[in-house]
Amino acid sequence: MTDNTPKRIGPPPRHHLAIMIWIAVFPTLTILNLLLGGVLEQTPTVLRTLILSTIAVPIVIFGLMPPLQRIRLLLLR
Repeated sequence: MTDNTPKRIGPPPRHHLAIMIWIAVFPTLTILNLLLGGVLEQTPTVLRTLILSTIAVPIVIFGLMPPLQRIRLLLLR
């Protein structure tokens, strides 16, 4: 008897997750720095980091990680 149900792939191991996060975070922060660097130039470092992370985290979590997770699943199947 053959089982045609798709094989369930579990959550990513830490090294896969780390790579996916890096792939999402690095370009996001680079683009935000290019776009907002001039505006935030005189802003204190901690405030600038808070502003950039407040913008970057939702972009990464809701915008970039789901497609990266789908790509990972496609590559593993």
